[in-house]
Amino acid sequence: MAKFTYKGKDDEAVDKLSLEEFSRLIKSRARRSLKRGFTSTQKKLLEDIRKSPNKFHKTHCREMVIIPELVGKKLGVYSGKEFVTVEIKDYMLGSRLGEFAMSRKQIKHSAPGFGATKSSKFVPLK
Repeated sequence: MAKFTYKGKDDEAVDKLSLEEFSRLIKSRARRSLKRGFTSTQKKLLEDIRKSPNKFHKTHCREMVIIPELVGKKLGVYSGKEFVTVEIKDYMLGSRLGEFAMSRKQIKHSAPGFGATKSSKFVPLK
């Protein structure tokens, strides 16, 4: 099985990095977000995770950047309607939580709606 590496560093090395060193490895948009610091709700989420790491935590912080401290945790990320369970994996580092909890679902159209005209109801046989 292939061993996980993130920007040339294995998972143990990534876990040992400070937040400042980790921010040098990620893309510029996430780096700027980490440089500005965490918001109060993000700080509270991190504190709750540190207090009870095995507990399932629910959050509305879709804009939070995934840091090495969160790898292996299960979070409930709010999608606008419900909390979607997201298990943080190694490859998610540097992404945001909201990228893994879709807020829109795919629309599948079936028959024409009520009040449709005769021509719009036409469906070709082929």
